[in-house]
Amino acid sequence: MGPEPDPPEPERHDPNPFGANPFGPGPNPFGFDLAQLMEMLQSPGPVNMKVALSTAEAAATTDPETGVQQPEPPLAAADRAGFDAVVQAAQIAVAGTTGLSAALTVPARGVGRTEWAQTTLAGLEPVLAALAGALGRSQAPPAPDAAPGTMAPDALIGMMMQQFVPVLLGAWAGTMIGHLSHHALGQYDLPLPLTGDPALQFVVRNVDAFAEEWSLPADELRYALALREVVHGAQRSVPWVRDRLVRLASEYVGAYEMRMEAFGDAFGEIDPMNPGSMESLEELADPDRLLGAMRSERQAPLLAELQRFVSVLEGYTDAVAAELGAAMVASHVRIDEALRRHRLERGEAAMFVDRLLGLELDRDHYEAGGAFCRGVLERSDGAFGPLNRLWDAEAMVPTPAELEAPGLWLARIDLPED
Repeated sequence: MGPEPDPPEPERHDPNPFGANPFGPGPNPFGFDLAQLMEMLQSPGPVNMKVALSTAEAAATTDPETGVQQPEPPLAAADRAGFDAVVQAAQIAVAGTTGLSAALTVPARGVGRTEWAQTTLAGLEPVLAALAGALGRSQAPPAPDAAPGTMAPDALIGMMMQQFVPVLLGAWAGTMIGHLSHHALGQYDLPLPLTGDPALQFVVRNVDAFAEEWSLPADELRYALALREVVHGAQRSVPWVRDRLVRLASEYVGAYEMRMEAFGDAFGEIDPMNPGSMESLEELADPDRLLGAMRSERQAPLLAELQRFVSVLEGYTDAVAAELGAAMVASHVRIDEALRRHRLERGEAAMFVDRLLGLELDRDHYEAGGAFCRGVLERSDGAFGPLNRLWDAEAMVPTPAELEAPGLWLARIDLPED
């Protein structure tokens, strides 16, 4: 019996992903009137979560292609519980393979796009707060010849940014996550640094649409997807794994630098005394331009460390899914390939989240993590026991050299402790 053919390429539409809203047609998160803006500026906290939740709901309920917003239909009880059986089967299999018994207790449910976006925003709040701190810092020194009681234009812009950042970041975050809710199949489609106890969320409409788009058996897709999500949930049930993700992402976004000279290069000269020049602030709706003005050299080693860690998490998930999926899912090859393409072809909103949070994993990163895990398994005669030592402690994270040479990692973890 020959290998299964690749899944057929679905019909795709590629609307312009930019415009007034950088993530596509739909609600412009910066379309506030003065009264609304003044009210929002008074909201406490480094990130205006009121704005974030509002823009997330608007984006989640707006068709990305047409820009038409419609209320999301309520999810039936049967849809919420539609993953229960496959999740329970996956949890038993994953707990037995990984040795992570917490996999059996991670809750799971089907959700709508709005609920997925709301939960994801709440989990991202600490990392967004670290980003807000970087955005709110101004390095503009006072002008040496400034008259007493006056403020240099750069310093005034910095002060304005500190007031505007919570609203700006709330709008960014809400818009990004709202658009991602149209793409996400499960909670851990992206390796987002979420705080709190792990929970599995399956976006029912998206999963059903994905099965139809790729002509996949719906029940087999649900089990294959549940396998991956259960592994991710089991990983995040290990406290140090969850804490390390959040810490590394927070350090990365906290290393952005609001350098006023780069800000001026990106957005032009802004004179607080000239209202006409303030129109360039509208270009903050294009977050890529602002990120380009904020990247710093300090982020390079942080990015490498975060990418290495996430590549190992993803490689381990691929290894477990291959081990368990091939035995349980008749269409495993087709489904696995479709899910891999889904992971790598996420669209503009997901790509921006990757860049923003330091999660820029390309095919080479995924392959490096997968090769490391396969190398450990090959040297262990296919037994997961040695590879499962990854979860013993944070010190078990492979070094850059060990990622390329799994034998070095095996030798290190078997050395007697001092």
